[in-house]
Amino acid sequence: MQLVLLTALGVGGATVLGSLLGFAFKRISHKFSDIVLSFAAGIMLAAAVIGLVIPSLEYGGKFSVLITVVGIFTGALCLNLIDKLVPHLHKLVGNDIENHHNADLSKVLLFVLAIAIHNLPEGIAAGVGFGSGDTSGALIIAGGIALQNIPEGMVIIAPMLAAGVSPRKTFVCAMITGLVEVVGTFVGYFAVNIAAAVLPFALAFAGGTMLYVISDEMIPETHAHGSQRGATYSLLVGFCVMLIMDKLLG
Repeated sequence: MQLVLLTALGVGGATVLGSLLGFAFKRISHKFSDIVLSFAAGIMLAAAVIGLVIPSLEYGGKFSVLITVVGIFTGALCLNLIDKLVPHLHKLVGNDIENHHNADLSKVLLFVLAIAIHNLPEGIAAGVGFGSGDTSGALIIAGGIALQNIPEGMVIIAPMLAAGVSPRKTFVCAMITGLVEVVGTFVGYFAVNIAAAVLPFALAFAGGTMLYVISDEMIPETHAHGSQRGATYSLLVGFCVMLIMDKLLG
């Protein structure tokens, strides 16, 4: 339980760390942010497959393939529904950073809300990993999510400051988006421990949410500024780093 708490705080704290870096740099070049985000996408991709989808197949029993496939699509459809209710992250990031001097406060706050909502299933994914009893796999998932949260926290800062939000309130908003992930981690952990029978579905569901975020949000953003090749290789490096870590952790 202590390890789950520390991991939850680490995953949420990565967003706060990113926001502090955002204050330090304020304007981050697209090339740099695309490379970092692509690396995080590769890590999350490997973490989703190795730490969530494959264990779902292993724990699913006779109907493992069906349970896993349904779980993946259910997770993706849930985030698709969220995307219809709140703005797309990559569109808001692009619009508000490119035109941040004319940023509209309500639009920026919607952007922050969108990040907070998307952070919830990421936290659940980390919590489900711990609930499965696979500590090394759970740490890999949490590490991938935390790496992705750093650039995510960085891009919150500039549009909010440009919209007239005070630095103090901007930092508080960034902290809230991180705390949502902490809550999600505990939701995932306790949900699986209370109902172990749903573990295969929960693992696949969490994997589906991560795969959706990678495909719908992260990859389009990293390919939107003319650095596709660098972003692609950065994603592959991140993926291979996770493979190596998984092998070393056994």
